[in-house]
Amino acid sequence: MSETDNNYRPLSLSTLGPQIGYAKPDFYSPNPVKFASSALEVMTDLRFVPAATVQAELDIESTTQKMIARGVRLLLVVDAEDDVIGLVTARDLVGDRPAEVMRASQIQFQQVTVGHVMTTADSIEVIPLDDVLHARVGDIVETLKHSGRQHAMVIEEEPFGGKQVIRGIFSASQISRQLGIATQQHDLSQTFVEIEQAMTSQGNG
Repeated sequence: MSETDNNYRPLSLSTLGPQIGYAKPDFYSPNPVKFASSALEVMTDLRFVPAATVQAELDIESTTQKMIARGVRLLLVVDAEDDVIGLVTARDLVGDRPAEVMRASQIQFQQVTVGHVMTTADSIEVIPLDDVLHARVGDIVETLKHSGRQHAMVIEEEPFGGKQVIRGIFSASQISRQLGIATQQHDLSQTFVEIEQAMTSQGNG
């Protein structure tokens, strides 16, 4: 059957009745996030939000467009089996790395790929989900500050097979937004300064 020879039909429509609510995520909290709040409230849970991924062979210009389309600043780099082999952030794409690759490899900008600028899996620091379950937002802020990184990965073991998978992602900029702090997205050190100022004003909670 061709696309023009179809049996498509409009679905029936109605109007909202009284006292209609709306669906909320499992870890939804109606209250503003505080430093003493559960760390789960600021974790992007990949069981509920599809992971944004990219192949290592993709050029960095296309990768930037992919980030913009998904509204994210980090992509998991996966292989043909969907195993994570690294990650790439917006800072990797616009910082010094592309220029360094071009000089070292004698290639043009269009030839620079995700594989050239990504952080490889063996350099990615992770936090066990069991630790996150008992952590607070302030603990995650201190973890990110200590590592000097914008993001942190959360891992868990699948119940069947025991394979380790990335369950969630923490982002310093997202935590800042949820705390109501306006930050400079490209200045990580300033982000932590502003978060610490807010932490002091909240009295650590």
